[in-house]
Order: sequence, then C-alpha cells, then structure tokens
Amino acid sequence: MLKNKTFGSALIIAGTTIGAGMLAMPLTSAGMGFGYTLLLLVGLWALLVYSGLLFVEVYQTADKLDDGVATLAEKYFGVAGRVLATLSLLVLLYALSAAYITGGGSLLSGLPTAFGLEALSLKSAIIIFTVVLGAFVVIGTKGVDGITRLLFIGKLIAFAFVLFMMLPNVATENLMALPLDYAFVISAAPIFFTSFGFHVIMASINSYLDGNVAQFRKAILIGTAIPLIAYLVWQLATHGVLSQSEFVRILQADPTLNGLVNAVREITGSSTMGEVVRIFSSLALITSFLGVMLGVFEGLGDLFKRYHLPHNRISLSLAAFLPPLVFALFYPEGFITALSYAGLLCAFYCLILPIGLAWRTRQKNPTLPYRVIGGTPALVIALLIGVVIMIIPFLIQTGYLPSVAG
Repeated sequence: MLKNKTFGSALIIAGTTIGAGMLAMPLTSAGMGFGYTLLLLVGLWALLVYSGLLFVEVYQTADKLDDGVATLAEKYFGVAGRVLATLSLLVLLYALSAAYITGGGSLLSGLPTAFGLEALSLKSAIIIFTVVLGAFVVIGTKGVDGITRLLFIGKLIAFAFVLFMMLPNVATENLMALPLDYAFVISAAPIFFTSFGFHVIMASINSYLDGNVAQFRKAILIGTAIPLIAYLVWQLATHGVLSQSEFVRILQADPTLNGLVNAVREITGSSTMGEVVRIFSSLALITSFLGVMLGVFEGLGDLFKRYHLPHNRISLSLAAFLPPLVFALFYPEGFITALSYAGLLCAFYCLILPIGLAWRTRQKNPTLPYRVIGGTPALVIALLIGVVIMIIPFLIQTGYLPSVAG
C-alpha cells in the first residue's frame, strides 16, 4: 500500500485539496447553518469530481504521457485554447502559491517563540519556507509524494486530536440552526469551490500513473473522498461547538483563522488545543503548497517545451518560485487578496475548461474506452453551474448578494 502509486497519487490529490480553504470554511459558512453547509459541500464535491473525471477521459487522447492541459487545449481549440488554458492555470497557481508562501512564512516566523526564542523576521521566514519546501517540488512528483505521505500522517493525527477535543462539546441545537440569510449559500459557493481545486495537478498525476485510466480514476475518487469526509466532520465540529451568534461575533471581531483558533481555545479551555489547531493549519498549508507548486512546475514545463525555451530544473525553478516569492516579500498582507483572485480562475480551469475539452474529445473520438456518465446533458448542466459560480463574485461586489467572510 505504501509503495502503491495509486495510493500515493490519491494522497497528493487530497493533500492539494485540503489547505487554506478548509481553514476558512467555518468562518465562511457562519451564517449558513450546518445543514445547508453540508448540502453545498456534497454538491460541489460531486461537481468537481465529475470535472476531474472529464480530465481522465480527455487524457486518453494525449499524444504523450507528460502532455500538459494546455497542450490538450491547443490540440482541440488551437492556439487560442492554449493561451486561455495557460494563462488561467498560471495566474491561478501563482495566486494560490503566493497566498500559501505568505501564510506559511507568517506561521514559520512565529514558530521560534514556542521555544522561548526570538521570532524570525517575516521576510526571512518566507524565504526559508519557499527554499526548503520548494526543494521537494524541484525533485519532482516522486519527491512530493514522499514528503506528502509523511505530512499527511501528521496532519491526520493533529486533525484527529482537534476533533477529539471539539466533538464532545457539540450541541445539537447549534447544528439545527437555519441560515441567517439563504443568499449566503450562494455567496459562499465560489469560496467552497476552491476547496476542491485538485485539478491543477492532473498532468502530473496522469504522467505519474503512466496514463492508466483505472488508476487515475480511482486516485481521484479516493483522493477527493478524503477531503470531503474531513470537511464534513470539521464543519460538524465547528458548527456544533459554536452557535451562530458566536460565529457572528468572531467574524466581527477577527474574521481570520486566528479568530476561530482563539474561539476554540476559549470554549474548550485548552491552550494545547490552540497549538494543535495551529499545527494542523501549518500542515494543511504545506501540503497544499507542495501540490500547487507541482502544478506550476508542470504548467511551465509544458509551456517552455512548446516554445522551445530552456526547460531544465534551474530555469523552471526560477520561473515557478520567483513571481509568488516576490509577491509574498513585498505584499505580505496579501493572503486573502491572492486567494480572492484564485476563485474566479478556479471556476474556469476546474470546470469550464474540462467541459469544453470533453465535448471536443467526444466529437473527434466517439469510441473512447472510458467516458464519464451523463452524456451531453450533464456537460450542459455543469457548464451552467460553472458560469453562475463565475458570476457570483460580481453580484456580491454590486450588492445583489451578501458578502461572506473568507
């Protein structure tokens, strides 16, 4: 099992998925209530598993195992397809990686204080975080697989301890609360959507599994089931422990992860609990960073090869790490800003693009061995949902929908 590539790929998918989005979920869903939060999570999980499986279908037609999504987009939509796919992927991944580097550096800078030492400067911590963890990405998918397995175990242990402390304090009446505003369910959709954004590493997983469709499909199903279960239990714990009025109070006082951490510590009466939540947050952030940077590496490699640019490890490393590192160094308060830019692009890359590719693939290759169920009606429904999700942020900005924290 430990040496099984399908299992390792599933963990990379799960590790990429479970990140900062999970940590912000309870605050984002504060006004929704647990019941509607559960429905939204399960619905978006099903939608994004569907779009992930569309990538499996399309990759059956790849000319080479290491072809990136942009290469497939060019194959079916010409140069315009490549440009759209490449730009959306790179901007999405750069935004996510910048956010994770900023958050990771912030967590690392305060780590020495736990041992009675002086805190690191934020810029030094950002550089150390990037260089140390970036080394595993430079090694390749095998390196990310190895460290992800170790970190994932630690993350599960920390998460189990958090739940062990919180679940006994769950109150049924808190779970039965109805939304303060039903429109919150719609407003929260784009933020929850990014919490299932594993699609950025599809090229890496296909190559790692040698194009084996059955293993690829299984890795997606297992790798997304783990985050779904984790998200549901996490929401059960936080919604059950904190009443809606307490949630609203937290959002008004400190609409960040620290606000949630402090509230949990206050309610459980355990400072140890707060530190475990911080450890879990750090591990969740690191595993997401590794998966996202792996996606950046593969996307740039595909682009550089297409235009005959140097695509050795040095050139790819500089192109992959410098932009988000510069952002983190000179705009360290931009964590939320970077994540906000990621949401819109995630809807395009993780849903609209695979739908378009699958539609063209079916036109040109009607007898492929594997085809995702649902046919054209499912593609149309998923496309409409994707368009709505992309429009929601603009409706919030114009005041037609209420804003949620995230």
